[in-house]
Amino acid sequence: MKELIDKYKIPAGGVLAVLLFWLYGLTEEEAVPPAPVPIEEAVVMKAEEEVPAEIVPVEVAVDVKGAVEMPGIYLMTSDNRVNDAINKAGGLTESADPAAVNLAQKVQDEMVIYVPAKGEETPPVIASAAPGGSGRAMSGGEEQSPLININTADVSRLQELPGIGEAKAKAIIDYRETDGPFAASEDLKNVSGIGDKTFEKLEPLITVK
Repeated sequence: MKELIDKYKIPAGGVLAVLLFWLYGLTEEEAVPPAPVPIEEAVVMKAEEEVPAEIVPVEVAVDVKGAVEMPGIYLMTSDNRVNDAINKAGGLTESADPAAVNLAQKVQDEMVIYVPAKGEETPPVIASAAPGGSGRAMSGGEEQSPLININTADVSRLQELPGIGEAKAKAIIDYRETDGPFAASEDLKNVSGIGDKTFEKLEPLITVK
């Protein structure tokens, strides 16, 4: 380099300027910015990212009780309604009060659906389906009695009591229709087939009011 400078008498400042210009050109080539994404393509990509996942119905088990033809536990799907569960249980009985139940409510796993009879004033306490959610499909206030009213309960409701089958349930109803409403829980012992031992089991679970 020194020989070239001496031979052609190139000023040192000129050589330095050429070197700086060459280095600047290399830097410009390396710092080429990426091509911008077209606006339409960016909007499409964002829309695809925001599409929510499709909710797939899952299988749930519900317990249908009260004034239905076939009380029991039934497998449903999470997009079914209370009305679907009642239909699966054979539908409502003649004594059922459909106005007391939210038939449009969606079912949940471990849900209890209780259909009260007409005139039944104290439906039982129903457990929630899951933490944070209500598994009830029934009427009534916040303070509900867990006791069964032997003056208003129908055959299926009475059969929820220990030791009470269909025959004894019908006998209880026949008694109150013939002799009038039970004045006290102890009057249940007047029904044929219900003795002292049976009554001891029933007493904490029943009411006449």
